[in-house]
Parts: sequence; structure tokens; C-alpha cells
Amino acid sequence: MLFHSPEFLFAFLPLTLAGYFLLGRLPSKLWALAWLTAASLMFYAWWNVAFLPMLLISLGLNYTLGLLLVNRPRRWLLLSGIALNLGAIGYFKYAGFLVEVMNALTAAAVAVPHILLPLAISFYTFQQIAYLVDCHEGRIGRPNPIRYAMFITFFPQLIAGPIVHYREVVPQIERDETFRIDQAKLVLGFTIFCLGLFKKIGLADTLAPLAQPLWDLAADGQAAYLAYAWRGAVAFALQLYFDFSGYSDMAIGLGLMFGILLPFNFDSPLKAGNIIEFWSRWHMTLTRFLTSYLYNPITKGLMRRRMEAGKPIWNPRKPRAVPFLVMLAFPTLVTMGLAGVWHGAGWQFIIFGLMHGLMLVANHAWRATRAGRADLPPIVRGALVPVNVLLTFLAVTVSLVFFKSPSLTEAMLVVQGLFGMGEHGLYLYSGDTAVVLLGLIIVWALPNTQEWMGLKPAPARAAPPPAGRLRWQPSPLHGLFVGAVLCVTLLRIFGSPPAEFLYFAF
Repeated sequence: MLFHSPEFLFAFLPLTLAGYFLLGRLPSKLWALAWLTAASLMFYAWWNVAFLPMLLISLGLNYTLGLLLVNRPRRWLLLSGIALNLGAIGYFKYAGFLVEVMNALTAAAVAVPHILLPLAISFYTFQQIAYLVDCHEGRIGRPNPIRYAMFITFFPQLIAGPIVHYREVVPQIERDETFRIDQAKLVLGFTIFCLGLFKKIGLADTLAPLAQPLWDLAADGQAAYLAYAWRGAVAFALQLYFDFSGYSDMAIGLGLMFGILLPFNFDSPLKAGNIIEFWSRWHMTLTRFLTSYLYNPITKGLMRRRMEAGKPIWNPRKPRAVPFLVMLAFPTLVTMGLAGVWHGAGWQFIIFGLMHGLMLVANHAWRATRAGRADLPPIVRGALVPVNVLLTFLAVTVSLVFFKSPSLTEAMLVVQGLFGMGEHGLYLYSGDTAVVLLGLIIVWALPNTQEWMGLKPAPARAAPPPAGRLRWQPSPLHGLFVGAVLCVTLLRIFGSPPAEFLYFAF
């Protein structure tokens, strides 16, 4: 079921909200949570009921492991639980790719298995791995099975995040006021939901037809000429941003309607002036997960080994080549390489992750040098801001070619076009190009959702919200604006079948 489908908007959502708040009047709030869990499971099964057993098995297994870890926090038990979760992802997501690699390396002819990938397995598995770690570290008391099931299956964030922690959601559903109708939260959540809906339908789905022809050319073995290639690549970068940030806005808005605040997942990442800042703003809950559960443990392990061996620890202010490569470059490349693989099974995803890893290493190395630390006059720093933003955006756009391409061959054909080595393509219609330029203006010139509404993202940023009438407030003027946006969006929904979110593939 899609957030922007008529059956969700006019049947599932109102019925689920009504049942939740009616049952929330009972002395035991577990009835409301059980209702919400059942509705979330139905939401998930709507796609394909064959996916439901895997989700239920994962829920039962990880809840049991969590209980064991709360009572006996053994490291071997934690590692076993993580291995089981990663093993499930590995089988369903990467078994076919690994067989292809083995066949290529050994000239074997093993049949490549075609395994149906359970929807959202990457997201709910990562969320449960974080839960097991929290149980092992003593951050969670004895969990209630209904609260745990609701925390994992909560339908706004079940399919594509944000990836949330147990301690971010469960304390909220342990408070009675969460189950009372809060008009302020309903209005706020509905507004954020409508903005996310417009990002998806009005922007992302409008940009999609401008991006796809570039990859259609690559599928035919052709590289596009320079201008056509860049328009298509930029159109996809904007499509992906509006699509995924639109989903995240809708998830946060839906959560607020149920009285639950989910963490923000985007903070204008395409305004970033370097790749480090980009990853602190893009898919923020994934970045947080990778940093906490992959990058930091690798770095701490390397640091401990170097200290035991009496070797120097890398100092950002006094960089040395070997410590730098060991202490920063290696963990970064491993983390980003695995982040690329997390998005999909294929060499193109590995290259996507490693490209970002190399850019992050280069960015950190530049910051460590005297030139990177030099104090520049304010006027020079100000002049460099748009240059840095543009360069970062172009680098991200090139990397996203590998993210979208179904194979490495097609990705390289698109990249050839971006570097002026292609000669195919259609005429650049001025109207289509104007749509892409409008997307860039929206990204670079307008405040993001949480800035416009005066909300602080996590982590909070210093950018002030719009002042005066431009800042959102529950007023008739802003109500009319949101209503008009919703009407335009609904007309598009009823005019054409809704398209899936891009991140549903992961």
C-alpha cells in the first residue's frame, strides 16, 4: 500500500486513526498499540502476503534475543543475533550476486538463484540490530512484546525509515497523553504529510520522465551527448531527493498524527558545501546507524591495537600518512563500501559506496592540512560557499549514476556522456530543462520542511526559520496554502496511477 494511494488516504489512514484513538480511551493502552500493530501488519501484507512470515519470524526471533540479552548480556549472544540478522539479508539480497561473482571468477556454471526479496528487510533488520545492541548495553529494560512489535512494525517508518531506536519511540507510547487526540499534533502532522505528498507526486514523479531516457539510451548501448547527459543525471538526483525526503516527511507527519515524533531524516543535503556535511544531512538516521555500529567500532578496535603495539595514534592537527590511512581512511572506506552494498547487490553499488568513501577521506585529509585549516577573510569564505555547494552537488550527481544504473556497463555509458564522450540523445526541450532548473531553485533557495515549520531537525542546525508571515503557523492563510497543495496533488493522484517510492527497492 502506498502513502499516496486512494485506498490509504481515504480508507486505511482514517480507520486506523479512529480505532487507535477510540481504543486509547481504555485504561490499558496496549489495546490501542495492538490495533496499530495489526494495522501495520496489514499495511505490510498488502504488498505481498508472502513477505509477512519473514517479518513475523524476524520479530519473534529478535524479541527473544532481546529478552536473553537483557537478562544475560553476553557478547557471544549479541554477535550471534547480529549474524542471524545479517545472514537473512545476505541470503535474500546477495545470494544471486555472490553466485554470479563466483561463476565469473571460477568459470563455473552454477545456476543463479532468483530469490524474492522481502519488502523493507534492510530497514527493519537494521532497526532490530540496533535494538539488540541497546539490550546488550543495558539501555533497555524488560521489553513488552506488544510495544516491541509496534515499535518495529509502525507503518509510517516500516518500509523505508527513518531508522529509529527503541528509546526514541517506546517512551512516547508509555505516556497516556500520546493516546489522546492532540489538535496541534494533528494539524502539524497533516501539514508535514501534505508537503511530503507534494514532493513525491508534484516534484519527484514530474522529474522521473526527464531522467529515465538517459538510462534508456545506456540500455541500448549508447552514451548521450554532454548537455543531455547532465540534464538527465541532475533530474535523477533531484528526483531521488524529492522522492525519499518526501517519503520521510510523510512518515514523520503520519507519526505526529498518532502522537509519536520520529526523527528527521533530511536537512537540505543538496545545500551541503562538502561531502562530510552532505552525509550529516542526507538519510541522517542511516548515517547515524553506520557511524555508531560500524565506523566507531572499527576505529576503536584499530586504536586499541595501535596503542597496544606502541604505535602512534593519528592526530588531525599533525597528520602522518600511515596513521591517517589506518585510523581514518580504512574505516571510512569499509563503512561506505558496505553502505553501498546495503543499497543493492551489484558492482555499481559497491562503486557508489567507495566513491563516497574516497570523497570523505579526501575531505578529511584536506581539513587536516594547513590549507584546509587556514582562516580566510569573511568575504572570501562567502564567495566560496556557492562554489563549494555546486562542486559537492556535481560530485554527488555523478555518484548517483551508479546508484540508479541496473548494471556497471550502463553506469559507465552514462558517465561517458557526462564527460563529453557521447553523441546520442534527443533534443533538449526548454520546458523540460525549466522543470529541472525549478527543482534546483526549490532545493537551493527555499527552506526545507522543518525550517519552514520552525521545527529543529536532529541534529539541530543554526539556519534560522523564515520570519513573519513566511513561517508556517496554524492560520487560515497557511491552511488555504496547504489545502491548495493537497488539491493539486490529489488531482495528479487520480489522474495517473501512483508510482512506488525509489527506496522501496532496498
